[in-house]
Amino acid sequence: MIDWTNIDTVLLDMDGTLLDLNFDNHFWKEFVPLKFAEQQGISVDLAKQQLQPRFKSMEGKLEWYCLDYWSNSLQLDIAGLKAEIAGLIAVLPHVMEFLEKLRQSPRKVLLVTNAHQDSLGLKMEKTCLQPFFDAIVSSHDLGLPKEHPEFWPLLQQQIGFTKQNTLMIDDSLAVLNAANEFGIGYLCAVSKPDSKLPDRQIAEYPAIADFRELMSGL
Repeated sequence: MIDWTNIDTVLLDMDGTLLDLNFDNHFWKEFVPLKFAEQQGISVDLAKQQLQPRFKSMEGKLEWYCLDYWSNSLQLDIAGLKAEIAGLIAVLPHVMEFLEKLRQSPRKVLLVTNAHQDSLGLKMEKTCLQPFFDAIVSSHDLGLPKEHPEFWPLLQQQIGFTKQNTLMIDDSLAVLNAANEFGIGYLCAVSKPDSKLPDRQIAEYPAIADFRELMSGL
C-alpha cells in the first residue's frame, strides 16, 4: 500500500488512529451527559438532547478539542472527569509493533493531534507512547485545528518536512482533506478508529483496519 522508500517523515494522529476512539466516544456521549445531568438535576436523556447541538456547533473548531472551553461552558471539570475514566484509554491493535518498526527506521516520526494539552498529557502518561516520537505537536500550540487549511503551513514552518515525502495517517476525513489540499504526498485513513464499532467504508483515501497492513516494506 505504501512505498516506504519515498517516505522520510510520518505524521500520526492520536485519537482514533493510535488510540482507541472508544474512550472519547464514551466520554463525550455517555459520561459527560451523565455528569451534566447530575449537576443540572435532569435526566440523562434530556442532558444528551441539550448537549448534542452544543457539541455539534463546535465540530471542526479548536474549541471542540479544548478542555478549558468545555469546562467553562458546562461548569464541569472536564480534565478531572477524563482522569476518572482513564482506565478506558487503550492503544489500538498492532500500533506498538508499527511504532517500534518506525523507530528502527531512519524516518522522522511526529505525533500531530488536535487533543488539548491536558488530554494529551493524560494519554501519554497512560500509554507510554511518548518515546516513539521525535516531536509532539498539539494544534492548540498553533492556534488552529488540523481541519483548517492554514494549520499545515504553520506545522511545516515549525517542524520542517518535505510534503511529497511525508505520510499522514488520520481517522478524520476532514483532516485528510486539509492535508491533501496542502499537498502531503501520502495519505492514509483508519477505518476502525473505535474498537467497539464496525469498520467504516472509506472510498476517498487508502484505508487500514490495523497497522499490520502498513508494515510490509517498512
